[in-house]
Amino acid sequence: MFDEKKIEKIKKLVPKLLDEGLIKRNDEYKKLTQFFVENAKDSLNSAKLLFEVSTNDKLMELTGFKNFKGYLWAINASYYSMFYMANALLASEGIKIAAETGVHKITFNAFTYYFYLNGKITKKYIEEFLEAQKDSEELLGREEIAKEADIKAKKLIIDLAYESEKRKAFTYELERTRIEAKAKTSIERAQSFLVEIMKMLK
Repeated sequence: MFDEKKIEKIKKLVPKLLDEGLIKRNDEYKKLTQFFVENAKDSLNSAKLLFEVSTNDKLMELTGFKNFKGYLWAINASYYSMFYMANALLASEGIKIAAETGVHKITFNAFTYYFYLNGKITKKYIEEFLEAQKDSEELLGREEIAKEADIKAKKLIIDLAYESEKRKAFTYELERTRIEAKAKTSIERAQSFLVEIMKMLK
């Protein structure tokens, strides 16, 4: 949740991170801007491609990936596009995240501090960046659990009666539909974020 309490925390935290050298300022870092923009575009294109192949039987057949479902990674790639664009904007101001751990949270905090608190970017984009970060962490963190559950579920299908199988398939399909919708939203959000930040970089 992005509220006044979080904003106050960020106001105190970022100067401390600067003092500790986890955020650095130097005009030399401006040369990294284009590197981050290219990574952002590549990540967004990856997300779009994963989504397209996941929703198109002909592409699945053409690429040799039958029943391919890349929604989780489309969500992750969409988030990374936003992450790289945030870093591009920071770099354009000579700001670099120097932390090896917690880099995603520090990037969010620095992005908020340098571009939201001074009114350069609206709350909508801060909240979308935060939401994308949470979606990526939540869904990919559950991936291993989902794999194990899927193996067990496949065994159960063999053993269970017809009605149980039907219910399981229906539940699984609902979850897939939900993740597909989330992936579509993630891509749209990342596309909008990229366009908005590109305007600020010009």
